[in-house]
Amino acid sequence: METLQFKTNIKCGACVEKAGKALDEASEIKEWNVDINSNDKILTVKGDNISQEVVQKTLDKAGYKIVS
Repeated sequence: METLQFKTNIKCGACVEKAGKALDEASEIKEWNVDINSNDKILTVKGDNISQEVVQKTLDKAGYKIVS
């Protein structure tokens, strides 16, 4: 299982819930967590055959994005 981390624009608990619905639907993503207490709002995803593209497309569905 691969683990990837990304800075995001997910800011609060309600945002985590909304993004989480999309992340839960992605078959490649087995586990995920967002640290909304960090300045960079780090999203950690674990799964098989995951990539930044897969995660970004998933976040797009919920209205969020990976930031650099």
